[in-house]
Amino acid sequence: MQQTIDSIQINFNPEQLFILNLCLAFIMFGVALDLRFENFRALIRSPRAPLVGLSSQLILLPILTLGLVFLFRPAPSIALGMILIAACPGGNVSNFAVHLANANAALSVLMTSVSTLAAIMVTPLYFTYLAPFVPGAESLRENIYVDPADMAGTIVQLILVPLFIGMFLHYRFPEVTGKLKRPVRVLSMAIFLGFVVFAVYGNFENIVNYLHIVFLIVLVHNSLALLTGYLWAKGNGLSRQDARAISIETGIQNSGLGLILIFNFFHGLGGMAMIAAWWGVWHLLSAFGLAMVWRERSVLSVD
Repeated sequence: MQQTIDSIQINFNPEQLFILNLCLAFIMFGVALDLRFENFRALIRSPRAPLVGLSSQLILLPILTLGLVFLFRPAPSIALGMILIAACPGGNVSNFAVHLANANAALSVLMTSVSTLAAIMVTPLYFTYLAPFVPGAESLRENIYVDPADMAGTIVQLILVPLFIGMFLHYRFPEVTGKLKRPVRVLSMAIFLGFVVFAVYGNFENIVNYLHIVFLIVLVHNSLALLTGYLWAKGNGLSRQDARAISIETGIQNSGLGLILIFNFFHGLGGMAMIAAWWGVWHLLSAFGLAMVWRERSVLSVD
């Protein structure tokens, strides 16, 4: 019997999964070293740009994703991976990409902070209520049924706890955390990429067979997410710097969280795991490529 992408599973044993969860918590701790409690006050002082940006990420992106699911009609597990990625918060490298693009870095940090904290409720609820719209998802019901409260509890452990620890250390010991930022970021990303490589190596044949499908879908999905964020911001009268930040924040999602949720709750479902893993690679290329183009255009004073 020929294996389909919906029947592929990419699994870690419990010990490996525990270490992988620690890796993500460590990554989020590194992200928190760049955050300050003052970042959230900016939402109250100047709410317009953040609300436009968050509406792009939290409302328009899921709607866009559902539209692409109905347009492409991919395998159910691939479609579910797209939904989960859209339900995840902003990615942890978006702030650097925004800074590189000469965009509004403060807005980027604020959006990342708010969407990350909101993920405790948004990610499980979005997936729970959007997954039934995926054509054919009922055939995978045993693999995808998740209690939203269980997922929220895991997100609290993986994101909220390390975020608050990191922010508290930044607040109490700014000089020490300033020295820790770079080594923590480099080490955490190296460890996490090591686990991704391990998963890819163990399923190389499946990835070769299906990467061409995942590649096209992620390319279109990510490109439209970047474009939607930019056009939505400009359509609401925001500045070029704000529009660039919102574009990158909408296009860079925390695929690391998505991948770990797939291993924790969805039995490493093949299409979901491949979408999350390839999104994690591709959004770095697209976001940093776009950031470099915008940086050059800024030097030339062209938009």
